[in-house]
Amino acid sequence: MKQSLLEHFHSKQESIEDRIDKGKALRKKIPRLLHADYKPSSDRRDPVSILEKQAETRLPDLVPIRHARMLTSPFAFLRGAAAIMAGDLATGVNTGITVQACGDMHVANFGVFASAEHNLVFGINDFDETLPGPWEWDLKRLATSVVTSGKFLGANKQLCKDAVMETVRSYRERIRKYASKGNLELWYSTIGEKDILDALSPSAREGAVRMISKARGATHMQVLGKLTDLVDDQFRLRVNAPFIVREAHTQAGRPINEALEMFLAAYFKSLSDDRKHLLKHYRIEDVARKIVGVGSVGTRCWIIFLTGTDENDPFFLQLKEAQPSVLEPYLSKTIYENQGRRVVEGQRLIQGAPDIFLGWGEIDGIHFYVRQLRDMKGGVDFDPEKVKVKNLPQYGALCGWALALAHAKSGDAALLSGYLGSSDEIDEAITQYAFAYDEQNEKDFKVFNEAVSSGRLKASIAEAQ
Repeated sequence: MKQSLLEHFHSKQESIEDRIDKGKALRKKIPRLLHADYKPSSDRRDPVSILEKQAETRLPDLVPIRHARMLTSPFAFLRGAAAIMAGDLATGVNTGITVQACGDMHVANFGVFASAEHNLVFGINDFDETLPGPWEWDLKRLATSVVTSGKFLGANKQLCKDAVMETVRSYRERIRKYASKGNLELWYSTIGEKDILDALSPSAREGAVRMISKARGATHMQVLGKLTDLVDDQFRLRVNAPFIVREAHTQAGRPINEALEMFLAAYFKSLSDDRKHLLKHYRIEDVARKIVGVGSVGTRCWIIFLTGTDENDPFFLQLKEAQPSVLEPYLSKTIYENQGRRVVEGQRLIQGAPDIFLGWGEIDGIHFYVRQLRDMKGGVDFDPEKVKVKNLPQYGALCGWALALAHAKSGDAALLSGYLGSSDEIDEAITQYAFAYDEQNEKDFKVFNEAVSSGRLKASIAEAQ
């Protein structure tokens, strides 16, 4: 019989110690060393066919740009291959400890962003694939991305190994600390500017200071200068085809003004009254379609430019399509009818300081979510010419910390801490997995290149820049 809410609040909660002991006992059933294993299943799907299947639901004229961006390096390919890796993760170990998984966990999906109080915090910044799932899937994808990105940036094997070990160690130790926190203390926990700087060496701190400074400059006024032009005394979004395109109709053939009316009606339903009140002080100036990211290229994405009291009060919203999570074929479907709501609720649960304008809606059967285009957001530029690759272990440790905080907030940190333990056994196992899967990614990247060369997949190299 289903437990009532009243019964739930009257029931005795298991102690932290009991949950830690359960986690320790789980090691006997699923030894931590099993996480080191990666072997492709005998019926593993052709990676190119997975990308072709994804392309069926994306805008045909943009898919070649997605492929071209993935062609630039094995790291870029990994970023766009979340659906491929999800299938491989699903054939491996699953401890049954569930968290709100990011679903597309890699080193480029972290950064600093503003809290509701406009304090800068560090954390995960991409939630398109979020879904309740195994903690180890996120950690293994993150660890693999440390190896793949490290090689791209010029790191040798030992530095890559050190970086992965630091990433997993940081995750494990932070989970242990979060396990002892009270519920409200954990809920309000963030990784602030001081936390970031205190965790880094002087050399790495220089890069963090630049990232933080850049994020502070990424305001709506900065976007105004970067993405708009003054035309007949009115600011308009700057067209930069195929990346930013002004269109009279949506892809479904609906006039833009009519679609905007539908968008506002749907989006406003998802907002609290105070957010609605604030938004009603703005008016729409322009709207355009925009290409974003690597993995998201081809999904429907629009930017909406609004102004408030005057031209010095600009505001930009991003309207982004939300398709089913790449994890969904291997886990339970989302409990939400709208995929945009899945993204928003997942972000609210694990990000810690989410955008106050997060919302969702639906137009012509397309699910979407909404967020501010930029508001004090910034991240690491994975450019070999700009990054000090020797600092990769420290950056990995920050990412492991942020992932631990997300998993602690959405899962059972005590149970997970008991399973992870205090030794480096899980660190070694996940590191071994990361190098093994990096080899798989290299093989898939080669197959992907061959598919483009043969004409099976189209890639618009010139337009991807």
